[in-house]
Parts: sequence; structure tokens; C-alpha cells
Amino acid sequence: MASRSGRHFLQIPGPTNVPDRVLRAMDMPTMDHRGPEFGVLGREILANLKPVFATSGPVIVYPGSGTGAWEAAIVNTLSPGDKVLMVETGHFATLWHKMALRFGLKPEFVPGDWRHGVDPDVIETKLAEDKAHEIKAVMVVHNETSTGVTSRIPLVRKAIDNANHPALLLVDTISSLASIRYEHEAWGVDVTVSGSQKGLMLPPGLGFNAISEKAIAASKTNKMPRSYWDWEEILAANKTGYWPYTPATNLLYGLNEALKMLLEEGMDNVFARHDRHAEATRRAVRAWGLDILCQNPAEYSSSLTAILMPQGHDADALRRIILDAFDMSLGAGLGKVAGKVFRIGHLGDFNDLTLMGTLSGVEMGLSMAGVPHQTGGTTAAMAYLAEQKTAAKTAAAA
Repeated sequence: MASRSGRHFLQIPGPTNVPDRVLRAMDMPTMDHRGPEFGVLGREILANLKPVFATSGPVIVYPGSGTGAWEAAIVNTLSPGDKVLMVETGHFATLWHKMALRFGLKPEFVPGDWRHGVDPDVIETKLAEDKAHEIKAVMVVHNETSTGVTSRIPLVRKAIDNANHPALLLVDTISSLASIRYEHEAWGVDVTVSGSQKGLMLPPGLGFNAISEKAIAASKTNKMPRSYWDWEEILAANKTGYWPYTPATNLLYGLNEALKMLLEEGMDNVFARHDRHAEATRRAVRAWGLDILCQNPAEYSSSLTAILMPQGHDADALRRIILDAFDMSLGAGLGKVAGKVFRIGHLGDFNDLTLMGTLSGVEMGLSMAGVPHQTGGTTAAMAYLAEQKTAAKTAAAA
């Protein structure tokens, strides 16, 4: 295979590009995970995770994937036979539903068209009808990675409260944490699920559960078998900065550095940066004359944009052309939208010039693939970014 100059453009919606600063932090001799230095590292990480999840409560860190963190949320709070309410917002909501079935839960899976997020009115109606409070949890995906649709979690919380229902609220933030504004505690979430390989700018390998007091109480009485995922022993060990088993030591070095980077930038600035890049991408898509999969502007994702191909054109063929010509990876369509959409990831370690390179590659690829479109998408995005920089500079000088 011929050598290519420059860096590969990894513009899928995760795993995302790992910053050099994080890579250097991981390039260290493995530490004694029972020694005193590790306890200091562990306590620092656990403290710095709290502002990223926007919680004063505990955040559990697992050596594992986001799928493992899904499982941990289920086995620590629910019992076989429990009814749960879930919504078909896309591929990953569908996979979480399949996992719930495997654990013997009885999910009501509200059907969706994969172009809209969770409808809070439907949640409120379903819970209001549940007079016996048989539904033990509402389980939703905050940002559906397969579709670029972000559900409005505060409205879901309000729906649960309006129905005066005691159900737990479990939320998947695997592709939204540290990219899209999210507040575990203020929004009344009981278990927040996440992973390391997206907004946290790490390689895959760490999963997370941020947990409420209500969730901890549920974990003491639920009947689901568990061992590796059990919160109790982890919480006890975490008090001194340790884990009850061998942790992913070098990934924790990287996590510590990534958290420092996020907090140095400031979470509000992190969210604003992602919002800016998402809007610039959408302006490019509109200028090309293509359609965004998400139909409700209030639900646009700031982590990624999923773009519909014109009728008769294959998204995977376009992705192959762009990969071969420009060494850039774009996200594939998954499940129901396989071959129909391609996804541009604009999250994590990402800046204005990275976005411009990404959009230039897409626009050139559209031409090479013979996909009907208008030119000027990259120019439209560039003009928007320039406007935003000028406005920020003016505001700072005022």
C-alpha cells in the first residue's frame, strides 16, 4: 500500500481524533495501580469528571465500551421482568432496546422515523396511563449517533414530572458528552451513560455511569445479577482513588489529560465551539442543495450531521471515493439508513480549519462521484466561520 502524506482525516462521529497532548500523556510506563501515586491520579480524575457531567455525585469509570456502560446502567437499577419505556430514535436506541430484551426486561419501544428525537408528550402520556407505576425506567438516547438527532432531555424530565411518575431516567450520552450541553444533575437524570472515544477525545476503552442518589437506592434492592459492573464495590474503592480490579491505567493517564484540556477551555466554550462547527456544516449542506436527515431544527446535533443522498445515489460509494482520493473517513449510514446517508463528525479535537478541510473533501468528492449538487457549500461555511470570528473579536473589544 502506498504511503500517504499528511494525517488521515478521521471525520466519523467516533472514535474521534486523539490530541497529541493526550497521546503523550498515555505514553508512560504503566503505574502500580495499588501504589500511592495511582490514588492521587484516581482522585483527580474522579473530581474532574464531575464538572464535565455537570454533577456533584459520583461518576463510575469502567474499563469497557459504551455498550458495557449501557449494561451497567441496566443491571444496577432494574430487575428481570421490569417494564421500561424506550423510544426508537435510531440505530443505537434500537441496540439498547435489544439489550433490554436480553436481560429479561419488558420494554415498550415507541416507534420512530429516525428523523426526530424523543417526543416528550408521548412520554408524558405513556407514564400518565401507567397508574400502577409498572414502568420502572425511561431509557433514551440524548444524541443519536446514527441520525444526528438530539433529543431534548429537560423536556423528557419535565414529562416524567408532569405525570408524577417515579420512573428512573436513564440517558445515553455516548456521542454528546463534552460536545453538546448536558447537565446530569440539573436535568434530573438518574444514570448517564457515556464512553471515552468521542467528545472526551480518547481511544475506545472506557465506559462511564454518572449516578444519582435515587439510582444508588435502586441498586440496593434490584434483583439483576451482576459482578463486574456492580457499582457498590467500585464506589467503595473510589473513595481513595482506586478500583476493585485492574483499571485501564494508561487510558486513565489520557483521560486525566483530556479532562484538563476540556476544563481549561471551559465547558461553555466547548459547547459553543461544537455549535459553531455544526451550524457551519449545515450551511454547507444547504448550499449544496442536499437534505439534512434531522427534520426539526430544535433537535439538530452539534456532534455530527447526517446528510441524505439524492435518490439513486449510494452514500457508501461516495464515502469510498472520498477515502481513496483524499484519505478521509466519513460515517456510514447504519440500520434503516444504510447506504442512504453519510455522516460528518465534527466533535472532539476539532477546529475551524479542520472543518474547512473536511467540507472541502466532501465537496470535491460529490463532484467526483457525480452526485447532483450545487457548488459553494465550503464557501458558505467559511463565510459563517469568518463572521463568527469577527463577532467574537468585536465582543471581546467592547
